[in-house]
Amino acid sequence: MISVNGIGVEFSGETLFSDISFVINENDKIALMGKNGAGKSTLMKIIAGVQSANKGTIQRPKETVIAYLPQHLLTEDNCTVFEEASKAFGHIFSMRDEIDSLNKQLETRTDYESEEYMKIIERVSELGEKFYSIEEINYDAEVEKTLLGLGFKREDFTRQTSEFSGGWRMRIELGKILLQKPDLVLLDEPTNHIDIESVIWLEDFLVNKAKAVIVISHDRAFIDNVTNRTIEVTMGRIYDYKANYSHYLQLREERREQQIKAYNEQQKFIKDNMDFIERFRGTYSKTNQVNSRERMLEKLEIIEIDEVDNSALKLRFPPSPRSGDYPVVAKDLSKNYGDHVVFKDANMSISRGEKVAFVGRNGEGKSTMIKAIMGEIDFEGTCELGHNAKVGYFAQNQASLLDDDLTVFQTVDQVAKGEIRTQIQSILGGFMFRGDAIDKKVKFLSGGEKTRLAMVKLLLEPVNVLILDEPTNHLDLKSKDVLKEALKNFDGTLILVSHDRDFLQGLSEKVFEFKDQRVIEHFETIDAFLERNRIENLQQINLMG
Repeated sequence: MISVNGIGVEFSGETLFSDISFVINENDKIALMGKNGAGKSTLMKIIAGVQSANKGTIQRPKETVIAYLPQHLLTEDNCTVFEEASKAFGHIFSMRDEIDSLNKQLETRTDYESEEYMKIIERVSELGEKFYSIEEINYDAEVEKTLLGLGFKREDFTRQTSEFSGGWRMRIELGKILLQKPDLVLLDEPTNHIDIESVIWLEDFLVNKAKAVIVISHDRAFIDNVTNRTIEVTMGRIYDYKANYSHYLQLREERREQQIKAYNEQQKFIKDNMDFIERFRGTYSKTNQVNSRERMLEKLEIIEIDEVDNSALKLRFPPSPRSGDYPVVAKDLSKNYGDHVVFKDANMSISRGEKVAFVGRNGEGKSTMIKAIMGEIDFEGTCELGHNAKVGYFAQNQASLLDDDLTVFQTVDQVAKGEIRTQIQSILGGFMFRGDAIDKKVKFLSGGEKTRLAMVKLLLEPVNVLILDEPTNHLDLKSKDVLKEALKNFDGTLILVSHDRDFLQGLSEKVFEFKDQRVIEHFETIDAFLERNRIENLQQINLMG
């Protein structure tokens, strides 16, 4: 059991939160919720011990192991994937090596009566007690099973970590955390860089094998499936619900309705007493009553109504110019990098106004296909854009392509043409860039803010083919809901790559699955495809043990 006692944090004289207390029990699966800037990541870092609070304490038993996965981190570059993951057992290997070294000293030393000899015996005894109390584990098998579950292939095990993208490195770090079997796992946006199959694997692990878990996530399906408790950080306080996210939303709305009712009743009570005071002030016979009511009002604690995050993207795509009947057509399309075949003989035709999803594990070719459509790479076969196809493209790394030294306003002003330039401020306001925020330099923006700014750039020109590669990474739940609604209403052709199941559902009527060097066309909604694959994936997970 871990106890958070009276935690308070201030930044530049402003209170982020104060006097926060709660207990983390052995098998709690907690979603840490709240609007951006409420202090969720800060609170998680304090529990992890990587940041200090201005006041308060975190109490935990001496042997408690807490593992923390931040949003952004890099593994070292001087070892293989398997070696990096095996570092999860580094403390055990170090213990074993120290025991071996000390035992060799005992074999060669002859000063049996000396104090130093006795200290070595005591140390061997202490380490041996710890080491032999650890259950016998086939460490290589555990590392292999975890890496496969997180989407690595066996041939990846001997590759250097430096060959992998940041998302894959994040998986290695996640694997190390899971292998440690900690008492508490802290995960800050763990699903941002992993595909649907790996998310399902992670869910199964956290629910059935992990002990206590605290997770920050904008993936609604993930947090609903994993958590059984929700702690909301709002206005410097917390509210603790014994419920998953969807149920918490209902309970929060009920709480707010009760607050509004109590607030209105209190305001009426205050008004009635103020009217009495004004009416009888100066009336000798009522002096005591007037004074009594004034003192009562001074001491009255005013009921506060929880703030609601009403800032949201007002997202409307401009009407699409009419394109030809088939904006995207690929025939016998093949792509390989050296000996590595990404896909071969792929065929697809996407009709005007059609909404399709590209799905499959990372590395199977979804982003490669998009690059082929955009003409960014060489390939065999044909891939053509149809008559009058005007493409709007949001790449996975779109946010990182922004110029760090420009301000928010300058970033948009550079690409705005014609009359739209007079509306830049209102457009930015719709994307939650208001007041001084428009003069902020890009380098100082958060991941979510950069993603929103990149989306603004995409909206400035009318397009009839929209290609979005993981557009929801770093977007909060409300922003994702509004983007999803806008995409439903988009009257052009949509190609969507996403690992966020909740976001995908209801958005496409056809699925292209990238698997085993093939591109398979499924004439079913994404909802039907995901449900069928969820069952198949869970069966595979169970077979893996």
